[in-house]
Amino acid sequence: MFTGIIEELGSVQAIVPQAAGSRLIVGCRTVLADATEGCSISTNGVCLTAVDLRPGSFSADLAPETLKRSNLGDLRAGSPVNLERSLAAGGRLSGHIVQGHVDATGEFLSLESLGSDNWWLQIRVPPDVEKLLVYKGSIAIDGISLTVASIEGDVLSVTIVPHTFRNTTLGSRRPGDRVNLECDILAKYVDKLLQRIERPSTLTLDKLKNMGY
Repeated sequence: MFTGIIEELGSVQAIVPQAAGSRLIVGCRTVLADATEGCSISTNGVCLTAVDLRPGSFSADLAPETLKRSNLGDLRAGSPVNLERSLAAGGRLSGHIVQGHVDATGEFLSLESLGSDNWWLQIRVPPDVEKLLVYKGSIAIDGISLTVASIEGDVLSVTIVPHTFRNTTLGSRRPGDRVNLECDILAKYVDKLLQRIERPSTLTLDKLKNMGY
């Protein structure tokens, strides 16, 4: 589990195609401080299992499903990536609960300056994501915990503060880029419960009679 508070900007050293999926090699420092073989590191919001730990890098195997559902398949050597270590028990939940399980990708539309290094970010989101968003709720975009500032149709808007702009990949994004989206897990549970409540009952009088009532 993560919190969406980015600890470090890493850099992709290589993506090596494999028979199924790929192996990603990321150059970094901070997230390796207490890393062990098999630990989890959020990379652009995707929970990856770190292997082949070295003084300045780690590797992770990307399954076909990961490449399909996230933007990790769009990365190239030199691409910056947002990195975060998993939350330690007793640690501070400074963002919100982020599982590292990407729901879908959205389309980066624009990043407009609001002045004083604050920015207005707009993302086009798919219907399955839009229905789980609420005003002032939380969403993870490329692993960054952000607050929903506006929802107009399929366009999500959030405000980016100076620290986030300077310490994440958002400043390097261009219109048309895919960004990873993960909705608040609480919204997913509520949505599923409501679907069960609203689902028409299949119980009929004949069934009740057959059951002995």
